[in-house]
Amino acid sequence: MAKLALINRELKRRKTVKKFAARRSGLLEISTDAKRSDEERAEARAGLQALPRNASPSRLRNRCKLTGRPRGVYRKFGLGRNKLREIAMRGEIPGVTKASW
Repeated sequence: MAKLALINRELKRRKTVKKFAARRSGLLEISTDAKRSDEERAEARAGLQALPRNASPSRLRNRCKLTGRPRGVYRKFGLGRNKLREIAMRGEIPGVTKASW
C-alpha cells in the first residue's frame, strides 16, 4: 500500500490539471499559431510559464485504484498487476481467463 500522502498528492494534481485545462489549452493554441504576432506568442508562452507546475498533465502518474501502487498499472482496469491477478483468479473480471496452451 502506497503512503496516503502520495495518493492524496496525486489527487490534488489531478484537480489542478482539470482546473487549469481550459486556460492551458487556450494559451497553447495561441503560442503555436504561426499567424499570430511574435509579441502575442511570447505573451502566451509567459502565461504558460506562470501557470502552476502541477497544472501540466505530464506530471500525472497512473496509480492502482486499490493500493495506490505507481508501477505496473493496467490502464484498462486501473489496477496494479498484483491486484489484477488476484481479482482475475477469483473470476471477478468478466472475460478475463488464465492463459493455457
